[in-house]
Order: sequence, then C-alpha cells, then structure tokens
Amino acid sequence: MKHLQIAFAMIMNLSLGAAEKKPNILLLFADDLGRYASAYSSDSQPSVNDIISTPTFDRLAAEGVLATNVFVSAPSCSPCRASLISGRHFFTNGSCSQLHHRWHGPDETDPWNEITGYAEILQKNGYHIGLTHKDHVRGKRFGPQFNKAGRKVNSFSQNVSKSKDVPKGKEALYEECRANFRNFLAKRKKDQPFLYHFHPTNPHRSWTRGSGKNLWNLDPEKLKGKMPTFLPDVPVVREDLADYLGEAMAFDECCRVLLEVLKATGEYDNTLIVISGDHGAPGFPRGKTNCYDFGARVLFAARWPEKIQAAQTLKKPISLIDLAPTFLAAAGLEKADTMHGENLLPALGSGDHSGLRSWALIGREVHVESARARQLPYSMRSIRTADHLYIINFTPDREPMGDLLALTKGPLDFDALAKNTRLTYADVDAGPTKAFMVLNRDKPEFKTQWDLGFGPRPAEELYELKNDPHQIKNLAGDAKHDEIRVVLRAKLMAELTKHNDPRLNGNQFDYPPYCKQGLEKK
Repeated sequence: MKHLQIAFAMIMNLSLGAAEKKPNILLLFADDLGRYASAYSSDSQPSVNDIISTPTFDRLAAEGVLATNVFVSAPSCSPCRASLISGRHFFTNGSCSQLHHRWHGPDETDPWNEITGYAEILQKNGYHIGLTHKDHVRGKRFGPQFNKAGRKVNSFSQNVSKSKDVPKGKEALYEECRANFRNFLAKRKKDQPFLYHFHPTNPHRSWTRGSGKNLWNLDPEKLKGKMPTFLPDVPVVREDLADYLGEAMAFDECCRVLLEVLKATGEYDNTLIVISGDHGAPGFPRGKTNCYDFGARVLFAARWPEKIQAAQTLKKPISLIDLAPTFLAAAGLEKADTMHGENLLPALGSGDHSGLRSWALIGREVHVESARARQLPYSMRSIRTADHLYIINFTPDREPMGDLLALTKGPLDFDALAKNTRLTYADVDAGPTKAFMVLNRDKPEFKTQWDLGFGPRPAEELYELKNDPHQIKNLAGDAKHDEIRVVLRAKLMAELTKHNDPRLNGNQFDYPPYCKQGLEKK
C-alpha cells in the first residue's frame, strides 16, 4: 500500500510539474513585410504571392493557424511596435504614437511612461526576455539586445551580393542569426521559460537592385499581369517588387535556422511561435503609411501544438494589438487593464472564431516630420471589417504623402529620387518605384495610379472588398452604400472616443508636444 501511495504521489507531482511548466514564446517579426508568403497564393485570385516561396512560414501555418486578415494599429514602425508591445491603439501611446517616439515636451508628461508592455510583465513573472535587432520604441520595452554575433543580416542583399559565392554568403548570415539566438538561450537559467524577439530590418529599404532575381531566382516578368492595379505594370516596378519579395524570402530562411536551433533545445513543441510583420511595403504608393490593405495588412501564422488547432484558417480581421493579451494568456497571466486587444487563444484553440471582435482599427499621424510644412501630420483613422474598409481623413487639405519640397527647386534624376526619401513626398520611402512615379507623374497613362498614390483624398473613403480587393473605387459618396458608411463611422468614432484619441480632443496631434512646430493655437 505504501508503495502505491508513493507511486501515486510521484505521478501527481509529475502532473503538477507539467501543468506548471510555462511555454516559451518566439516572435519572428519582419520589418515592412506585408502579407507576402506562398501560403497566400490562390488559383482563383492571381497575385504577387504566386512567385514567392516561403516554406518556413507555410509549414508553421499548416501546423497551426494561417490568418488572412491581420492588421497593424499604425502602418509606421514606431507606433506599430509600440501598439504591439502595449496591446493598445497607437494613438494612446504618447511619444510612441508617431515615428521615432517624438515628444516635444517634458518627459514626465509623456503617457508612454505609464504603460507596461507584455515583455516586462512576463519578465516579472519569471521569463528570460530579449531582442535581436530592431526595437524602435522608447525604453527598450522588448528586452535587452542580443546582437553579439553581428547585425549584417539587416543588410541581407547588400552583403550577399558582394559575396563571390552566394550560398556561402547566405550561410554566413544564417550562422549570425543562429549565434545570436544561442547567445540569448545561454543566458537563461535552467528550465526558465523565455520570450525572444527576432526583429531584423528586412525587408525595409534599402536593398540591392536586381537581388530578387540574382539571389532568389525571382523573375520580375512573372509578375506581369499580377500587379496590384494601383501600381504601374512596367519593368522597373516589377523588378522593384521582385527584389522586395526576395527580402521576404531571406527573412523566411532566417526564421528556418532559428527554428532549427529551437528544435535542438527539445522545446519546440512547448513554444508559442508567431511570424508576422510591422506593416506593408516601403517605397511603393499606397503601401507603408497608408490604411489600405497594401499598407496595413500583414502576414500571420502561429503554432503551438495542442493549444492552437492545426490546419485552420482565420479569416476574420484581427489586430496585432491582440498579441499582447494572447502572449500573457499563454503564460497563464491576465492581460493588463491598459490593454485594448483581445486574447486569441480560445478561438485558435477551438477553431471557433465566432466570438472574435471581427474588426481592426488602423490609423496614423506624423511619419516623417519634414514631409510637410510646420512638420504637420497627415491624420487618418480607419476600421477594417471582413467586407469593408472605411477611412476618415481628418486633414484632407494636406498632402497625404507629403509636399513636393525639392521638386520646386528644380528637376531631380532617377538615382537621387531612388536613394533619398526626404527629397520629395517623404512619407513614401525612396526606391525605384517612387522615382519612376515622380518622374512620370504628368504622363496621362499613369494619371490614375498617380492620383491614387499621391493625390489629394476626400474626408471619407469606403471600399467594398469583395468586388474591389485593391480598394480603388471610393463608395463614400454613393447613396446606395450610405447605410454601411454611417454604421462604420459610428463604430469607429465610438472606439476613438472611448479611448480618448487626441485627434478628437482639440486636434492635439497638430500641436506640441505631439508636433514640434505645429499650428499656432487660437
């Protein structure tokens, strides 16, 4: 009898130990990578995803969840990452509501000081936390840096293109990724759960022209006829987009080698793994800094055996602000009262998505301060549902992508426009596509694309996604769609009001401390 009691106690202890074992969390987070992965390719709807190959992402999606409508809170680096770590709408994060965490007032008045992110909460609850590469928010909220092995992967195409042996050049950068991750793992205590952020800057500009074909065998001509309708389907733009997709493939390969390291620890199945990115494509009109899908929709796959049902597709819109409460829930912790996102695990665990919020809020204020006179922002707020995208342009009198600036001083050549973002229309990163668009802006054959990307915008925009997936035809002034416009506007305004958006409270984003120069207060 005594032996049975001892055996039973041992079994109970083992069971309790297993129940108490915290999962690791691994966030593989690309820079400027929209929703581009081969898992998104579809025979029924040809797209640029048809030419890309991302086996790492695809495998995680097959073993867990592939989400098709995931959106950032703000399509700009700092506010997106601040909303990610805080689980809050971007406009509530004080200095981190805008690019490069600007705050033109006393530090003690910055609302960001009062916000605690999920990484800090996990650390206080026993997690070893860390980051490799891009942080971009005030206060190192993602954890300490682990970059001892180097940062060359952030200039992937530039470094590999210089190599006489391309496979060896790639492998050197993969080994850098491995070494940085191993260094992070070596610093944790025995059996300590960890949270690791891999945040390389690929595929942020710049990259080597022609690298998509030279390094990844991506033929730009295979994009012909598959381009989004708001981009000119011409050789230079196709090549630029192919180079961008090559950077996405580089990121996928880096994720592969990190997962190999994780598997070697024996903790692969005890790790919640998420692959995503901080917003859409840089250097292309209607991409980065825009609320359209090309600028605000990102890739997303997550794997956690027995906790996330395998081979499921989540089509309902979700936001990256949902990751903070989800990560905390995975560790058995309640979300902070300050968080606006929702825990995704119940829906991902059961495969029943009916209880999810089913919409995402997206917006922006200042991106590049020098884009407009007096460093004023272009203010947008939007709500994205499964069927519609509704946008309010609060400052329609301002240029959406910035002023002409240097163009008024004389002509500029292709190379200058492709390399210097701040020469003109500074809210679009420099690159060959931007250079082509600017130099051809007066040609009739490109007028539609120019107006869509750089031209003035009305106070309201409404798009029906089933018939208009690229959001080209604005229905906001169409009486037949007025009912849904009113409903979406009310829903959006209610959320902005609930969370005290400074844009609604005296247009505070137009004045210090949010805006350095700003308008003169009346």
